[in-house]
Amino acid sequence: MNALLKSMAAMSVVFTMSSAAFAADTINFGIISTESQQNLKTSWQPLLDAMKEKTGLDVKPFFASDYAGIIEGMRFNKVQMAWYGNKSAMEAVDRADGEVFVQSVAATGEPGYWSVVIVPKDSPIQNIDQVLKCDQSMNFGLGDPNSTSGFLVPMTFVFSKNNIDPKKCFKNVTNANHETNAMAVANKQVDAAANNTESMALIKQNNPKAFDNIREIWRSPLIPADPIVWRKDLSEENKTKIRDFFLTYGTDKSKGNVEEEKKILAGLKWAPFRASSDAQLLPIRVMELTKSISQTQGDAKLDASAKEAKIKDLTAQKTKFEAELAKVSTN
Repeated sequence: MNALLKSMAAMSVVFTMSSAAFAADTINFGIISTESQQNLKTSWQPLLDAMKEKTGLDVKPFFASDYAGIIEGMRFNKVQMAWYGNKSAMEAVDRADGEVFVQSVAATGEPGYWSVVIVPKDSPIQNIDQVLKCDQSMNFGLGDPNSTSGFLVPMTFVFSKNNIDPKKCFKNVTNANHETNAMAVANKQVDAAANNTESMALIKQNNPKAFDNIREIWRSPLIPADPIVWRKDLSEENKTKIRDFFLTYGTDKSKGNVEEEKKILAGLKWAPFRASSDAQLLPIRVMELTKSISQTQGDAKLDASAKEAKIKDLTAQKTKFEAELAKVSTN
């Protein structure tokens, strides 16, 4: 009996170790919901398949209905890597043990992309000032609250800059992904919506008829290109495999079919990746704090002393990040 129990215990240990090893070699790759899951899967699966082949890791796509689902997935280690926008990457770094390690590069070579506000092509609206007349006659489409270009940037540079609360400005405000907002504009379901230049390029490619029904009326300052984030607690061995894959894929350092790799990247509207770090999030941190300061200044619920204290704290944080950003830019 003792021998049997010892044998069973040994088998249990082996099984546990094997399960742990299997888990360690499985990478669930989170993909934020900028479009329908089917469209995203079509664009991303070839890259994930290549990553699986090159690294020997079991790479699986992980989709959620919103950005928060990917962030929470990483927080609880259901997601080990993810493609984020800068705002959602900042949340993953702060709340989900994430770390930026590479950055996407636009196929056209631009160092980033732009948030835009779009309207139906035949709309009488010609500029952003007409959108901001705030007579509650318009329906406006914002992005996911964790979206950089769909939410943070327009909130900072369009609304907070002008001391405007969208909920008080428009008849109705909805939050949706980029594709849904573009279709809502093209079909005249909303009068205007936030989007970005990368998403518009995909709309032009995948649905040219809808694209022809859309017109841009506002464009933001440049936004840093999207980061890829991993959990800090990935093994160094796996980090090395993954980093090498991303930094050689589609380049002359690749050991695969470079032209085919470039085609796969082109399907995502990207050129080969470049190395990055959490420092690329500094402009987004400054932007987020700028928005928060503006919102606090207009918050009628806070008494004067509480408002002053909060603004002082937010301003100190902003000054700190601006100094870090200046140092990084100089270097």
